[in-house]
Formats: sequence, structure tokens, C-alpha cells
Amino acid sequence: MLKVNDNLLSGLATFAATASCHSFTQAAARLHITTGAISQQIKQLEQNLQLSLFERHSRGIRLTPAGQQLHQVVEQSITEIGNVISQLQQVNRNTGDVHLKLTPSFAYKWLVPRLQHFYQQYPDIKIHTFAEGALVDHTDTNYDLAIDYGQSPYQANDKKINAELLLAEQLLPVMSPQYMARFDWEQALDSQNITLLHDAMPWQHADKDAEWQFWLQQMSLTTPTKNTLSKHGHYFNRTDMAMAAAAAGLGVALARCALFNNGFTAADLAKEGLASPFSPIGAQAGYYLIQHHHSPAIECFKTWLKQQASLQYN
Repeated sequence: MLKVNDNLLSGLATFAATASCHSFTQAAARLHITTGAISQQIKQLEQNLQLSLFERHSRGIRLTPAGQQLHQVVEQSITEIGNVISQLQQVNRNTGDVHLKLTPSFAYKWLVPRLQHFYQQYPDIKIHTFAEGALVDHTDTNYDLAIDYGQSPYQANDKKINAELLLAEQLLPVMSPQYMARFDWEQALDSQNITLLHDAMPWQHADKDAEWQFWLQQMSLTTPTKNTLSKHGHYFNRTDMAMAAAAAGLGVALARCALFNNGFTAADLAKEGLASPFSPIGAQAGYYLIQHHHSPAIECFKTWLKQQASLQYN
């Protein structure tokens, strides 16, 4: 009989993630380890089980018949374990607490300025806000709710996760007034002198210039010069950092309009030290709400979030 130990359990967890992602590279990103570590763990598991679990080929990997059988059992077991843990957590959860995970930019620029309004209405509910990473792991069930930024329609790593659009986003190029005065903006994007400021991690697996590529295409600026332009500039892992760099005169950031708490008219931008010769366009992306647990407090906070989001562009 095969001896179950920590190495085997760890290997099965890695196997399940890799089988679900159909890729060593995507599994590595999901588990926050290197592709080499994934490959080594799968190889060790195959040796321990004396089974071939994946067929390797030039286009990637696919499960062998044995791998398909094992994946079905392991996936079902992980789901059942998750359900039991969720039920136990639900029993022990303080019904007046809500644990929320979201990006630092959205927390700092959108949520925090509104929280006082929530606490005035619901003083007995405590919101525990976690915004430690530029990308949100929406599969983490240690949190009641997650707010993740992504393309529309939202692509969840786990198809069982139901993501609800909280707030559709708009994009607006912004810069300091001094930087704007340097160029004729009807001609400026024909020039390689423009410095673009990028959020290099807008969502999982995005190109680091994905948002600027999108904006240029939507503006019908698709000449070779424009395609080259989207690769230039400076890169940040948060939109609010790129916006701060724009206010400092470093270049042009592609701001998300939801992050302007008071609005994005010329006067509103001026309060942030910013200006723009353009109008906002739809981003075909937005902030999505993912719910892992239920309680009266969670439902109350969720309803309030939706109400606040509905007021954003009104």
C-alpha cells in the first residue's frame, strides 16, 4: 500500500493545480512558485506513484488516461475538503465581521474614502480589509469577499467561482498640466517623444502594455508608430503609482476613472495635479465581486458596495 506522507499530499495538490491549468507555467503563476519547481514536483510524484500522469509535447501538456482518473478523484476530494472547511469557518465566523480582499489601488482610492459612510450606517459591522498585492487571488476562501480587476467577461481560474460585475471601468490618459502644455495632442501620438506610464500588472497574465495597446486600438491609432509607442515608457505594478508619476511630470498614465473619488472633470483632475486633453472611453474591463461566504453582515456590506458603485458615474 502506498504510504501517504506530506510529500505525496503536496505533490497531489500541485498535480491538481497543473491539471486544472493545463500548463506548468500557469500552474506556477497560480501557486506562486517557479515553473521548474512545478516540473520537479510532478516528476517526483510520477516516480512515487510509478505512473505517467502527463504527456509532454511541443504545444504543452495533456493528461494521460491514468492522470485523468487521478485528477477526477483528487479534484473531488479537494472540493469536499474545501466545503467542510468553509462550513467549519462559517460556524465559527463572527457574524459582525467581513473579511475583504482587493487591490491596493482600489482600496486606497475608491473604498477607503467611502468607508466612513458605511460605518455611520452600520457601526456594529467590522470590515477587515486586505490589499497587500497588486493582483488578487480570488480563489482564496479565507476571505468572505474579493474585489478583483479584470477584463469583461471575467476569466476566473476556477470555473465554479461566480464573479459579479461591481463597477465597469473607463480609461483616461492623464498627465501634469506642464507636460500637457509641451505637445500638440492632435499630433503628439505620432511622436516617439511621448513617455507612457504603464500599470504592468492590470490582471493575471496580461501583457505589461495591455491597457495602452487597448486604448490606442480603440482610438484607431494602429499605425506601426503607435504599436511601437505602446512598448515605450516606464512600468509600475499599480495604477495609482502610474497616476502619481504622471502628476510628477514623468509622462502620460492611463488612469482608471473609478480611482478619481470626486469625479474626473478638469477641475477634479486639477485637484490631483493632473490634466487631460482626451475624454474617457470604456475599458471593456471592471471590478468584479467574488463571494465565498454568507452572513447577514456580508450581505449588508455587499449591498452597500453595489449602491456605492451605482453612484460612481452618475
